[in-house]
Amino acid sequence: MHAETGKAQEQPEAVRNGVGRRALIAGGGAVLAAGVGAGVVALGRGRPAVSPPPPAVPAVAFHGERQAGVTAPQQPATLLLALDLAPAATSDGRAALRSLLGELTRLLAEAAGGTSADPRLQGGEPARLSSLVGVGPGLAARLGLNVPPALAELPAFPGDRLDPARGGGDLVVQLCAADRWPLTVVAELLAAAARSAGGTVRWTQPGFLPRTPAGTTPRNLFGYKDGTANPDATEAQQWVWGPPGPYEHGTVLVYRRIRMDTAAFAALPEDRRDLAMGRRLTDGAPLTGTAEHDDPDIYAKNPDGSYVIPNSAHVRLSSPRLDSGARMLRRGYSYDDGPDDRGLLFCAFVRDPEQFTRVQNRLAAKDALNPFLVHTASAVAYVLPGAREGGVLGEGLWA
Repeated sequence: MHAETGKAQEQPEAVRNGVGRRALIAGGGAVLAAGVGAGVVALGRGRPAVSPPPPAVPAVAFHGERQAGVTAPQQPATLLLALDLAPAATSDGRAALRSLLGELTRLLAEAAGGTSADPRLQGGEPARLSSLVGVGPGLAARLGLNVPPALAELPAFPGDRLDPARGGGDLVVQLCAADRWPLTVVAELLAAAARSAGGTVRWTQPGFLPRTPAGTTPRNLFGYKDGTANPDATEAQQWVWGPPGPYEHGTVLVYRRIRMDTAAFAALPEDRRDLAMGRRLTDGAPLTGTAEHDDPDIYAKNPDGSYVIPNSAHVRLSSPRLDSGARMLRRGYSYDDGPDDRGLLFCAFVRDPEQFTRVQNRLAAKDALNPFLVHTASAVAYVLPGAREGGVLGEGLWA
């Protein structure tokens, strides 16, 4: 309940001095420290001991070689949105895009740096906003933009039930922060900028992560750790970021909205869920290992000749060993859009979207999780290199 406002009640003298009656122990004459307000009474001095303020949380830098929405640690809340530009002649469309990217750069840099003029982004806890902006393959082809040659829409996969209104887009933006408030405000500012340039918001999608200690892997709504086998810096240089040249600080985002039948999956015995996943629910370790980050041995067999990690296990079918070592940087989020629509926002970063296509073709064919999953939306975007101080996103698009 909220405390009533108005004149404060008169307090007994002992309380005014920082010690309440219940803090006096009869018989021994001892006085126990009693909490007064936010402080703790310092006995013998008659005044509260003030705790030092918590250390300031640094902002996530917006400017840099690569966009912070890919490089910064994953944050608890996300909001994805896609923007469509108005159809126009190539020259007019390029001019509109250049102007819009300049405005998006300004808005995102100000929001990340705490200098936004919007009062809703002032005076609160640091938002730690990080963001990324990507260009869709349709816009790139329409305006003749300088993007990686491999940028293309994904093919159709068996079992897909994609809603076009929830996927695609000329520009895809991902915002991440410590909580939902700044995401909503910044998304509104970006949408206004798009409308001023003659564009529209195609779709938005919020997501979230569970509370987890720093450096640990979050769990998805099936209860399993999600994102364990991400590439290290050396592997990312080969499989996530572009090759040396104009694209080396960019990457490609593959986004999939995946509805999960959490109730049906939870109804399976735990050992069957582990076999379907290829990892243990309890600690995230592969069925062939003892710790979460042990490399799954997809060739290990039981005495009867069967594989320890079954042929249809999700971990086996997505293993880099079946794909010449290729790895995706996965930064997924959960979503909840109602009792019958919750699941995973799969966000993977790759040098070439064909990397995802190869894995998804194997999964679509025989993944043991397929009865519990439906892909309902999809998008691909070239995540632009970062903007330097004084520069704007997309400076390399016009070459």
